[in-house]
Amino acid sequence: MVATMFAALLANTLLGLPLFLTLIVTALVGFVFIDPGLVARMLPQQFFGGLNSFSLMAIPLFILAGNLMNAVGMTERLMRVARLFVGHLRGGIGHVNVVGSVFMSGVNGSAAADASALGSLLVPAMTREGYSTAFAAGLTAGSSLIGPIIPPSIFMILYSAQTNTSVGQLFLGGVVPGLLLALAFMTMNAVHARRAGLERRASLPARAEVGAALRGALPALIAPFIIVAGIVLGLVTPTESGALTVLYVALCGLALKALSPAAFWRAVVETTRLSAAIFMIIGISSVISWELAYAQAPERFAGLLEPFIESPILVLLMLSAITFVTGMFMEEVSALMLLSPVFTPVALAAGIDPVALGVIITLNITIALITPPMGACLFIAAAVSRLDITVLFRTIWPFILTAVSVLLLLIVFPGLITWLPHTLG
Repeated sequence: MVATMFAALLANTLLGLPLFLTLIVTALVGFVFIDPGLVARMLPQQFFGGLNSFSLMAIPLFILAGNLMNAVGMTERLMRVARLFVGHLRGGIGHVNVVGSVFMSGVNGSAAADASALGSLLVPAMTREGYSTAFAAGLTAGSSLIGPIIPPSIFMILYSAQTNTSVGQLFLGGVVPGLLLALAFMTMNAVHARRAGLERRASLPARAEVGAALRGALPALIAPFIIVAGIVLGLVTPTESGALTVLYVALCGLALKALSPAAFWRAVVETTRLSAAIFMIIGISSVISWELAYAQAPERFAGLLEPFIESPILVLLMLSAITFVTGMFMEEVSALMLLSPVFTPVALAAGIDPVALGVIITLNITIALITPPMGACLFIAAAVSRLDITVLFRTIWPFILTAVSVLLLLIVFPGLITWLPHTLG
């Protein structure tokens, strides 16, 4: 049954069928083996049951908060601060790209949103300062991986809903890995800038200039603390935190006289479009997850890995390899929804912390976003840089290897993930 469902999923994907239809066909194939008569009752029950989670309501709220930030000009204010902090270094505009992703990740939790927003601003600026278009697009795609790792994270919310892991602990667990990713990409950019002979294009900023930029960006810099502090301190749920962030950004936009009714409506429409696509995938993925549970797929998978259960590192390496390859060929939300319930029992049996597992799976899924042939952030970076996608397919591999090196570091030293949640928990 499981093999036939996988074959149907792979065949429809290769045929270019839209993802939602591909998943529906896969679910219907599963019902052929279980009981075709159950389709009318179990498919809608499991579909809407998978959406019946209060924490999932946080997803459209965080997406809306990020869209509103772009609408009211907070993105440009954050870029100004990033430029003052690191713009004076060799290859400064490349460092701005990475630091800007760190700032942006504190609100929207989406790699695609970061790649789109920052790419349109920074790729032209990087090419003007001597970077090749291919490297500028690659760095934009690579730095966008920070978005789903540093809280808030849409992927971590989905993982939490599937495994009953604390969202607050997952958010805290992503802080150090996200900063390590940023450090790795900044190191890569510094090496490239030196080899390419790029010179410094700015002097150290004046203290008054830094102060003015920080005051201008203060509303945007406060938003991540509203999100994380409220959840970690137990004052609000992730969904309530998302609602508070939307309200805060909207009020800042009104106070700055930067949020028009038309801009607000465009942000709502874009949020609705993206959220609808995510929730449709969540619903049908829940049906397939129920079918896999019915077929005892998690138990059988655990049995296959039982000989390696004494080595948590080896188990994490194997789970990472499966997740990474799956993410290369499947939309990331559906891959996360399908794999998390299967992997979690195996990881727990191996003594792996569920927070560490969640961050490592999230990072694997995220790296797949910049990996050919279906990495969404690759296509976004190519589009905003007006670069042929085949060129980016050839030049993206150093950025993938940089991210994978951070992933391997976290697998070998999972304490880098769990240290902050345990310290503050």
